[in-house]
Amino acid sequence: MMYIATFFNHYNAVKFSRELREAGIEHDVMPVPRKLSSSCGSCVRFSTEGDPLRFVDDGVEKIVEVQEAHTYAVVYECEE
Repeated sequence: MMYIATFFNHYNAVKFSRELREAGIEHDVMPVPRKLSSSCGSCVRFSTEGDPLRFVDDGVEKIVEVQEAHTYAVVYECEE
């Protein structure tokens, strides 16, 4: 499955990227797609067969599953 994580700031995007790299998960740091809102302009697109929520910490704003036709399904959203 392909996911996109958004963050409250760029530092948290870089931290998330580092955690994925250490876990051996392929990913890309990229600009946030227009259909998604974010507090910062960076997001991380990643693919995993495991639970995408295992990397969630207080810097993650939202994780969405990328679906067909550039649509997204929210799998996690911070309650702040």
